[in-house]
Amino acid sequence: MKRVFLLATVLFFAVQVHAQEINWVSLEEAVALQKKNPKKIMMDVYTNWCGPCKMLDKNTFHNKDVVDYVNKNYYAVKFNAEGDETITFNGQTFNNPQYDPAKANRRNSVHELARHFSIRSYPTIVFLGESAEYLTPVIGYKTPRQLELYLKLFKNDDHKDFKSQDDFTAYYNAFKPEFSE
Repeated sequence: MKRVFLLATVLFFAVQVHAQEINWVSLEEAVALQKKNPKKIMMDVYTNWCGPCKMLDKNTFHNKDVVDYVNKNYYAVKFNAEGDETITFNGQTFNNPQYDPAKANRRNSVHELARHFSIRSYPTIVFLGESAEYLTPVIGYKTPRQLELYLKLFKNDDHKDFKSQDDFTAYYNAFKPEFSE
């Protein structure tokens, strides 16, 4: 009886942990999925050595509210901005010709795709529209509630109404977060 209880407990927690994961896909997969079911793309641009990137992954990307919202409304991409992956995006091939495998967990050369999106700091979350068009980067570590603002802003296309920085400031000031911290 104790073994059955122990097994049930382990399975329960395994399901709970698994249920709180974002469904990460490659950029190529996200663009292909957009053709069948249009959604925006949220791309986490990180590096292996970046402390705030690890905090974003642990604290924000494992928050149940963030996970549920992202999985429902976005295609999520995790992209190592100093990795050696070859990526085809919008008819172009991007790679990292200066990549040094000996520096895999230290500062390395910057991937061509990161340069394409003008990424200069980590973490950066890049938002792409339903046709993979570039919307904007969101730079730096964000708590679940801070990220919620951007997730909802782009999901609802509220950004299209902004004519100036003042419009974003008004949106920011009026925003009422619902996600748990």
